[in-house]
Amino acid sequence: MIPSFALGISDAREPVYLSRLDYAPVCLDPSFAPCLLPHSDVECLARGTEWGEGPVWFGDGRYLLWSDIPNNRILRWSEETRRTSVFRDPSRHANGNTRDRAGRLITCEHESRQVTRTEYDGTITILASRFDGRRLNSPNDVVVAPDGAIWFTDPDYGLLSVYEGGGTEQQELPTALYRLESDGALQQVSTEFINPNGLCFSPAGDILYIIDSGCLPNTIWACRLDARRTRIASRCLLIEPARDARADGLRCDTDGNLWCGWGGAPDLNGVMVFGPDGRPRAHIPLPERCANLCFGGSRRNRLFMAASHGIYALYVGIRGSL
Repeated sequence: MIPSFALGISDAREPVYLSRLDYAPVCLDPSFAPCLLPHSDVECLARGTEWGEGPVWFGDGRYLLWSDIPNNRILRWSEETRRTSVFRDPSRHANGNTRDRAGRLITCEHESRQVTRTEYDGTITILASRFDGRRLNSPNDVVVAPDGAIWFTDPDYGLLSVYEGGGTEQQELPTALYRLESDGALQQVSTEFINPNGLCFSPAGDILYIIDSGCLPNTIWACRLDARRTRIASRCLLIEPARDARADGLRCDTDGNLWCGWGGAPDLNGVMVFGPDGRPRAHIPLPERCANLCFGGSRRNRLFMAASHGIYALYVGIRGSL
């Protein structure tokens, strides 16, 4: 049985698996079956978040970090001890997280309206807070390109309510996609998305996938980059769900499949997997909406899923893309 929700964090120090009858992964494409291990069940690792987001795996320390946005903290789950602890409190209402090519934590912060980097000694460096002299809205999700550039989305969600760390300040810039060079130069790549949200690169790094959650159902775009991989050369609508599906964060595996945090209705909650052509390949049901996810574990074949009030994990038969 899943530990009951509490104001604090409830650790599942012994494996707590969801009912296979209700939450078994569903294969929608027979050719994808080897990627869903027949004896692997969805496991609940911890409960007690108000809204979990931005999971990122630290293989060198065997731990997972993820944000609990309304509770203004970043949490840490240890694979070795199976215990959950507070990594940062307050977190300035942190949302998306990733690691740069040097292994440092990169974080999007709603309250401060900035993107930061946590140095090896724990100090925090501000990487981006303004563009053309105006404050960013509420950096949401972030990825690092093969060349080391940091790409992040900047919708308006964090400005809209105290729940997400805002509610008191005005929007100064259009919602946009940004690219941050290693020398600190900030480039506004696109303002064509209504509210750009989750994003990830294809395994080759030549395509950037972006979820636009400003429309319903949410749409997923494939953006082919130019030869220098600094701008969008072309974009196409890859996935437009038929129902009122809500997509949030996403990651690619080594075959180019897209694993997307999904919700909108009880039978939609969990993770949807799409092929590079946009066709559905699998659904991993969860008891609540999944906001974001990442691959981790010693072989990058463990899927960590940050849902509303819990963190879940599933071993799969494919590795996440770097």
